[in-house]
This record gives sequence, C-alpha cells and structure tokens, in this order.
Amino acid sequence: MDKLLEFLKKIDINTLAGPVLIILVLSMMVLPLPPLLLDIFFTFNIAISIIVLMVGVNTREPLEFSSFPTVLLITTLLRLSLNVASSRIILLEGHNGTAAAGAVIESFAHFLIGDNITIGIVVFIILTIINFVVITKGAGRIAEVSARFALDAMPGKQMAIDADLNAGLIGEEEARTRRAKIAEEANFFGSMDGASKFVRGDAMAGILIMVINIVGGLIIGILQHDMAVADAAETYTLLTIGDGLVAQIPALIISTAAGMVVARVGTEQGLSEQLVGQLFANPTVLYLTAAVIGLLGMIPNMPHLAFLLIAATLAGTAWWLDKLATQKAAAPAASTAPPPAIMEQPLAEVSWKDVQAVDALGLEVGYRLIPLVDRDQDGELLRRIRGIRKKMAQELGFLVPAVHIRDNLEIRPNAYRILLKGVEIGTGEAYIGQFLAINPGQVSGELQGMATTDPAFGLPAVWIEAGRRDEAQNMGYTVVDASTVVATHISNLLQSHAAELLGREEVQALIDHVAKEAPKLIEDLVPKVVPVGVLQKVLQQLLTDGINLRDFRTIIETLADHIAITQDIDELTSAVRTALSRAIVQQLFPGEQELPLMTLEPSLEGILLQAVNSKAGGGLEPGLAENLLANAAQQTENVENQGYNPVLLTPPGLRPLLARFLRRALPQLRVISHNEIPDSKSIRIIAVIGGSKG
Repeated sequence: MDKLLEFLKKIDINTLAGPVLIILVLSMMVLPLPPLLLDIFFTFNIAISIIVLMVGVNTREPLEFSSFPTVLLITTLLRLSLNVASSRIILLEGHNGTAAAGAVIESFAHFLIGDNITIGIVVFIILTIINFVVITKGAGRIAEVSARFALDAMPGKQMAIDADLNAGLIGEEEARTRRAKIAEEANFFGSMDGASKFVRGDAMAGILIMVINIVGGLIIGILQHDMAVADAAETYTLLTIGDGLVAQIPALIISTAAGMVVARVGTEQGLSEQLVGQLFANPTVLYLTAAVIGLLGMIPNMPHLAFLLIAATLAGTAWWLDKLATQKAAAPAASTAPPPAIMEQPLAEVSWKDVQAVDALGLEVGYRLIPLVDRDQDGELLRRIRGIRKKMAQELGFLVPAVHIRDNLEIRPNAYRILLKGVEIGTGEAYIGQFLAINPGQVSGELQGMATTDPAFGLPAVWIEAGRRDEAQNMGYTVVDASTVVATHISNLLQSHAAELLGREEVQALIDHVAKEAPKLIEDLVPKVVPVGVLQKVLQQLLTDGINLRDFRTIIETLADHIAITQDIDELTSAVRTALSRAIVQQLFPGEQELPLMTLEPSLEGILLQAVNSKAGGGLEPGLAENLLANAAQQTENVENQGYNPVLLTPPGLRPLLARFLRRALPQLRVISHNEIPDSKSIRIIAVIGGSKG
C-alpha cells in the first residue's frame, strides 16, 4: 500500500491528463454509457468548445495557441464518440420516450425544435452546411495559404535574423528563439490545414449519423417494439435531431475559434481591442455611415425606427469620439519632472551587471548614417557586413566576431568609427545618396564635388551626386556608394587585424568545429599534446604573416610533432609554415612554376645572421636598420613597377626577424624562407636588397 501511495505521488497529473482523456474518448465508442453520464459528457463538450472560443478570441498571435491543431483533433474525436454513444442509447432505449437518451438531448430537441420536426431537420442541416461550407472551408484555406507563405518567407526571415545577429542587434539566445518561432509558425499553419479536414469530415459524419439514426430508429421501433409509424418517426427523429444539435453547436463554436485563430494578424492587441480601435476609431467614417443609414430610414415603407435608431447611435458615438480627440489635443503636456512629494528611492547596490564588457568589434555611426544600419529601413550595410564575415570565414578559416553597431551623437553626423576591443582603428565619413568616385591613377579629367580620400586605401577621391555617376565612370573613376565605402573600410581593417580577432574563445570554437569532422585528432592532440595557449599564439603568427588557417589538421599535426623539441613560438611557427609551403606559394604565386623572388645581398645576409645570433632579441643596429629599410622600399617599388608580387627570400633563421621588421613600413612585402619553397618549384631572382638588381 505504501509503495502504491509513493508511486501515485510521483505521477504528474499534467502528464497523464492527455493520455487519460484520449483513452476515455475512445472508450465511449465501445462501452455503453448511462444517460446521466452522457449528459455530463455533452455538457463538458459544450464547456470545452466555449473555452476554446474564448482562448481564440484573446489570442494575440496564432502561436500563442500552438496546441490548437491537437485540441481540434481531440474535440472532434470527443464529438464523434458522443455521437456513437448517444446513437447506441437512442436505438436501444428510444421506444421508452424522448427522455431515454438523457436530459441534454431532450432539452435541446424541445427548446430548439419545439413541436415541428421538419423545422428541426432544416435547422440542423443549415448549421451543418454553415460549419462545413463556410467556416471550416474558409479556415482551412487560410491555414493552407498561410502555411505556404510561411514556408516561402522562411529563407528571408532566417537571413534577417542572421543579419541582426551579425550586426550585434540581437544575441545568440534571441536568434535561436526567433528561428524556432519561424519554424513553429510554418508547422502550426500546416497542422491547422490538416486538422481542418477532421472538422469537415465531422460535419459530413453528423449528417450521415442523423440519417442512419432516423432510418434505424424507424426499423427498430416498428419491427422490434411494435410502435406506430407516426410515433416511431416522431420519437426517433426528435431524439436524433436533438443529438445532432448537441454535437453540431459545439462543432460550430470550435470551427469559429479555428477561423479566428488562423485569420489573426499578430499584434500587441487582442481581438476586441483591434475591432474597436480599427472599426470605430474614426469619427468621419461613423458620421458618413450614420448619414447613409439615416437616408435609408427616410425611404417610405422602410422600418424607420430601426434605421433611425442605428443612425442616431452612430452619429452620437462619432460626436463623442470627436470630443475626446479635441480634449486630448488641448490637454497640456504632462510634466516630466517627478513630484516633490515622492520619497527618494534608495540607490541599488552596485553589482557586476554594472560592468560592461568591451565588444571585440564595434561600429559607431553618426545620426545621418543610421539608415545604413537600421534593419527597419532595410539597411544595406547590415547585409554587407554579414557578407564580409562570411567571406573572411571562407578565406581565413575561422569565424570573425560579430560587429556590434550603435549610433554615437558625439561624432559628426556623417562620420563613422571602427573599434577593435573598444579602441578606434579606423574612421571616415560617408554621405547617403551620394557616390564616392575613387581615382585609381588613370582618369581622363577632374570631377566637381567634395574632395576627400578613400578611407580604405588612401587614394584620392571625390564625393559626387548620384546624377554624375555615369560621367565619373566614363572618365575612369571607380564609383561606389556609401555602404560600399564603409563595408570596404571594415573589410580592409579586419584583414589587417585578423590576428587580434583570434582570441581564446575563437580558437576553442575552431577546435570544436574541427572535432566534428576529425574527433580522434582533436581528442588525442588538443590539449593533451598541444596546449590551447600555444596553439593560439602560433595561429596568430600565421594570420599576421597573411596565412589562412583552413588546413587546420596540418597545423595541429605539425605542432604535435615539434612541440616536444621546442616551445619557442617562432620555431613552431616556422615548422608549420614549412608544412604549409605549397599553400603559401600557391597563395603568393598562383599557377606559376618559376617563382620571381627578391633576395638579400650575401654580405648583408651574413651581417644580419651574425646580428641575430649575437643578440638574444635579434635586434638590429639603428644605422643598419635604416639602410636596410630604405633599400628594401626602393627594391619593392621596382618589383611592383615590373608587375610582380614583392616577395623576399631569406634563410630560415632570418625570416621571423625580417618579417616583423619590414611588416610595419612595407606591409605589401612578404617574407618567406628557403624551407618554404616546394621541390617542384624553381626560383628566379629579380631584385637584390643591399646590392644591384640580379
């Protein structure tokens, strides 16, 4: 007994309610029910239908009643089960009188039909036709079209969510919630489309059950109980019509609720608020309607009382609404200052919620640039930033953090600022409605406009009106709109600061992503053999050198092979670069077998090697550094003028030092070591730093 009580305590009533209700509904089709129990179930059916209608009326958007398709199915099964149970009693006990099937059926029969059976049959058929042809068919059509539109709109809605997420307007949790809501909306309308077929079938079943009960009752009453034909027809027809009305009225109520739910347009207002606010809120409309109804009421032989009463009511309502609007407009604005009698509220305790984290990437815009980043105005820059992040993910091999966008009234109206970890790394100006004409170096004339400089590449440019776009293009200018200017600037800065964007969290996300495809590799090597911190530093070095991380497996395996020999980040990076040599050369010289390279003059190379080996930090003397930088800049310019990509070939020991030294002054000059030249490639020296051209 104690175990039984303990088991009952563990049972969740909410969990059992559904299965128990379904079992009871199906049992009514098989087990005979006494009239009293049948009355209770019929009353329960009517109550459920009213509850469903009230919930449908107060639903603000369809998904608030997402269980409605299931409710529709259960209530349909309940009505059919009650029809079967009542038909059994009518056919078994109908010869005993109209009270044999219970008080509910008898009351509905006498109250709604009276003594005229023909009227009862007509009313029943009319209710069934209204439910089947009008309400259920209309609700099903709305659900079908809504489901189709919801499915067609899903890709666009998903892209809008991704754009908001990439722009930092929403968080990951809200994005997941909105994606789930979109999927639920499509599933809901699809389910409603299918569930409406149950209601239509129920209406047809009601008519067939009525015919079967009348015919079967006549046969049973006349042949088995020796009833007169008139008595049998009256008794069984009265009971059958009463039974049909008891079932069809709740069906009509629930079908109406279904129509209202699927026809609702999601707003913050309930149905009653929408109807009152949209139908009866405009006094002009009410005045015009009152005038038309009043004129109709003055026509001879028309019901003057009804028409004139409605016209007077509408005119009075319009006058009252007009008066309220006038009073509201004349009322003084409420003071924004708090009343002096209010007691000062105690200050809340300072908590960690008051500490605001610094965004990894940020974009601040002046108020005139807000339309570019406003999702309600279909901001073009949002889509471009999303495209930039996608392109960088494909090129660099890791996902760049989202760009958090906000307006800043402290900067100029047309200005924008690009922030990296809260620090400004770029700024510029853009003008909505105008175009930036960039001078690539070979143009046929000058343009009239606002002279400026391209913020991304520093080229001379001019802001021009939209009407002069074709003229600028014909003169050889590169013409771009405001959103493209900002997006290109962002893309350029993200490329140059890629290493700083790769934090510990991004590295871990990259590891988790690779673990899905190569779980054994990650499980065996990270972090057991290769610590995450060392991996992050090597990856940052590679990004600084302009090398992507797409071949993550090779990077991990190479580090695992060399980390037991050395912990030096430069040496580990050199080992990884050697393993990635084919990819590096392919990136610098796509499709070329003979590589045009720059090199160091042998005596200069010897001096630099001696400097590296003699000083722990690998530093250079100021005079030597100055001469090296000047000569490298000259040779780089010469190589670029020849149409080649400037790449300097050095011994492995010199590559890290020269790469760091030359990167700041000559970012276009790439430095590779002898170990990074694949055996299948040949080299050709086109310039010598520290000597003459070779």
